[in-house]
Amino acid sequence: MRRASASIGANIAEGSCRKGDCEFGRFLQIAMGSASELEYHLLLARYLKLLQLLDYERLSGGVVEVKRMLASLIRSLKGLKAES
Repeated sequence: MRRASASIGANIAEGSCRKGDCEFGRFLQIAMGSASELEYHLLLARYLKLLQLLDYERLSGGVVEVKRMLASLIRSLKGLKAES
């Protein structure tokens, strides 16, 4: 879970330094994959009773919000590319 969550920010940071929106978008997609992986690990931890319900709901809600923000950024990049 730590690796997946750290990977989200790391891929956003790495992609932001790349040339062009296309490469940045690719790293945002990788970050989205890491967020989905984290979402799965949280679900599994809850299923195995390693997380209490309130902790799971708080953490899962945070991941869902991060995924929404990533999706919005990806959509805006695609819109910029379409305007070019």
